[in-house]
Amino acid sequence: MRKIFILLLALGPFAHARAQAFTPAEVARWQQQARRVAVTRDTWGVPHINGKTDADAVFGVLYTQCEDDFARVEDNYLTALGRRAEVDGEASLYEDLRARLFMDSTRALAVYGRSPAWMKSLLNAFAAGTNYYLATHPAVHPRRIRRFQPWMPLLFSEGSIGGNVSVVPADRIKAFYGQQKPTSWQRPPAAADGFDGSSVGSNGFAIAPARSASGHALLLINPHTSFYFRSEVQMTSAAGLNAYGAVTWGQFFIYQGFNVKCGWMHTSSQADSMDEYLETVTEKDGKYYYQYDGKTLPVRTGSVVLAYLKDGQLLRRKFTTYYTPHGPVVGQQGTKWVTVKMMDAPLAALEQSYLRTKATGYASFKEVMRLNGNASNNTVFADAQGTIAYWHGNFMPRRPAGPDWSQPVDGSTRATEWQGLHPVEDLVQVRNPASGFIQNCNSTPFTVSGPGSSPDQAKYPAYMAPDAENYRGVNAVRVLSRRKSFTLDTLIAAADDPHLAGFEQLLPAALRDCQLLVDAASDTPLPADVAAALPVLRAWNLNYSATSVAQTVAIYWAERMQRLARPRVPAGQTLDYIAFTRFVVDHVTPEEKVAALGETLAGLTRDFGRWDVAWGEVNRYQRLTGKIDETYDDAQPSLPVAFTSSAWGSLAAFGARPAPNTKKRYGYVGNSFVAVVEFGPRVVARSVVTGGQDSCPDAPHFTDQAPLYTQGKFKDVWFYPEDVAQHVARQYHPGE
Repeated sequence: MRKIFILLLALGPFAHARAQAFTPAEVARWQQQARRVAVTRDTWGVPHINGKTDADAVFGVLYTQCEDDFARVEDNYLTALGRRAEVDGEASLYEDLRARLFMDSTRALAVYGRSPAWMKSLLNAFAAGTNYYLATHPAVHPRRIRRFQPWMPLLFSEGSIGGNVSVVPADRIKAFYGQQKPTSWQRPPAAADGFDGSSVGSNGFAIAPARSASGHALLLINPHTSFYFRSEVQMTSAAGLNAYGAVTWGQFFIYQGFNVKCGWMHTSSQADSMDEYLETVTEKDGKYYYQYDGKTLPVRTGSVVLAYLKDGQLLRRKFTTYYTPHGPVVGQQGTKWVTVKMMDAPLAALEQSYLRTKATGYASFKEVMRLNGNASNNTVFADAQGTIAYWHGNFMPRRPAGPDWSQPVDGSTRATEWQGLHPVEDLVQVRNPASGFIQNCNSTPFTVSGPGSSPDQAKYPAYMAPDAENYRGVNAVRVLSRRKSFTLDTLIAAADDPHLAGFEQLLPAALRDCQLLVDAASDTPLPADVAAALPVLRAWNLNYSATSVAQTVAIYWAERMQRLARPRVPAGQTLDYIAFTRFVVDHVTPEEKVAALGETLAGLTRDFGRWDVAWGEVNRYQRLTGKIDETYDDAQPSLPVAFTSSAWGSLAAFGARPAPNTKKRYGYVGNSFVAVVEFGPRVVARSVVTGGQDSCPDAPHFTDQAPLYTQGKFKDVWFYPEDVAQHVARQYHPGE
C-alpha cells in the first residue's frame, strides 16, 4: 500500500488522470495552454483572466469557475444533457426527456462539426479548461460527468437560467409519454404566492449623458436569479477581448456585463418567440400520421433511452418520441397532439452570446443582434459614445394575422406557419429617449422610458410584447423620473429604492374593509392585537426597512389574503401581479381580511413570541454549506435583510421563505451579481455578489461580500491592469 501511495505522490496532481480517462498527451497539451493563461485573483477573489488568444481566456475562465464551484458547473450540464435523473432519481426523468426532445448530443456534435474555426477553438478551450481542472484536482469527484466535451455548450447556449425549453411543463410531457391520462395544461396565475418565483427576473437601467452628472452614460446591471447562479469575472486576451461581468457556471462568455466601449443587461422577456401547434393525428397499423393541407403524412419517430437512479442503481427506460415539422410532441389537448416550435439555432445563439462581449458600441452591438440568437431576453444597453438603447426580445417569428398566437394554433394548415423572422429594426425598441432614461424590470416595454418617451403599443403586433406592467416597473419609472442628474452613488440608491408599490392599493383597501367592520359592529370590539396592529399599519410609509414592524405584518397578512384568493381565480384565467392584487382586494371579504390579520398576528406570536417583530428579525441572509441545495438553521449566524420579494415592487429583490426546520425566512433567489457602470474616457464600475465568489465554507471569499450585499452597498471594480495590480491576492497559471 505504501508503494502505491509513493507512486501517487510522484505523479502529483495528475494521479487520477487515468481514472478520468485523460491521456498523457492530452494533459501535456493542456499544460502547454495553461502556461499561456495568467490568472490574477483580486482581494475579493474575483479572477482576472488574461490569455494570448480568446481561446486561452476561455480555458482560464472554465478552470477558475471549476475552482470556485465545480458542482454548479457540472449541475448545469446535467440539466442541459438531460441527465438529472442519474443523480436525482426517477422524479427528474421527464425533465430529462424534455431536454432530449429538443436537443441531444448527436445533434450538438453535428453542429460542432460545422462550426467555424474560431468557434471551434473556443469550444475546444471550454472542454480543455474544464478537463484540466479535473486532471489537476484528484480530490474532486464529479457526480456523473467525468469528461467534458467541446460540443456541450451548444446544448446550453443562451446563458440564462434555462432556455425556452424550461417553459414546457414536464408534467404535460409525463402525461403524454408516461402513458398516463392526458391532461390539458393551464398556466397558473403569475402571482401564485408571495415569494414562489416572484423574485426571479431582472432590472436594467440606462441613464443618458444629459441626465448624468459626469455627462457620461450609466448602466445598472441587476439580474435576479437563484442565489450563486453566476460568478463575477474579467476575461481579457491579446486578441482584443476585455469583458467584465457575470458568467453562468459552465459558460464561457460574459452574459451580463460590460467592456471598455459598452455594456449590456438582459432581462427575462415574455416576447412570444415560440408557438404551440395542435396536430390532427391518426393511427394506422401501429403507425401515426398527421394532417397537413389536406395530406396525410407520417409522424417522425425517435428513440430516447434515459438512465435514472433508483435504490443506488442506474436503471434505464426507453421512450419512443414523436415529431412533426413544427417540433416535438410535448403533450395532448383533447384529441389533438401538441407540438412546440421554437428557436433552433444553437450555433447562432452561442455566436451572438460571445460576439456581443467584443462589441464596440451601438452599431456593432446591433449588428451582432442580427444573428437573432436570443430567444428569451430583452436588452438594456449603454455605450461610451453616450447612446442608450433597449430591445424587447430578439428572436421574433413573423406570424400571419388572424390566429390568437397566445394560444395553441391549428397545425394542419399552412396558414399558421411562421413567415421568417422579424429583422432587428422591427422589434419593440427605443434609442436615446427624450426622458433620458431606460428601465426594464421584466415588465411591459411600453413604459420603458416613461410617458411620452416609450414605444407606442399600437405600432406593434400583440405577440411582440404581451408582457404586463409590474410593481417594479411602476416604481422604476417613478424613481428614474424624479431625479434630474445621476451619479453612480445615486444610481445605486435608485436601484435600492425602498418603496413597495405593491401595497399602494392592497393595504389601504384592506384597512378600509377592517374599518368598515369596526364601524358596523361598534359593540363588538376587535381583538386586542388586531386593534394594536391597525394603527401601526396605517402609519407605515410603504418603504422597506430592517426595523419595520409594519412591513412584517403587511407581508405576512398579504400572503395570507393571497392564499384565500388563489382558488377563486377562474380556471384558465392568467393574472399578472397587479391584476392579482386587484383580485385579492375584490374577492376576499372584509370579514376574511380581519380574520386573516388576526391569524397573521397569532402566527407571528407563536413563532417569535410576539407579533410586533421587525422585518430584519425574520428576513435573513444565511450561507452555511455552499451546496446547491443550501440548508438553513435559526440557531446559526445570519444577517438581516431589509429588501424583499419583487412581488411587492421591491427593486432590490430578495425572495425568502422558511426552511422545513426554521421559523425565520432565508433568501434563496433575487439580487445576484449587481453592478453599476459609467462609460467615460475611463470606465468606472462598482459591483456586489450574493455572499462571495467561492462556494467552499472555509474559503475567505465564501461570505465576505454578504455585509455589503445585505446593506445595498457595492465594492469597487478593478477593471484596468494598473488597478488590479494594486489589489492582488494571488497570481498563477491554471494547474499551479
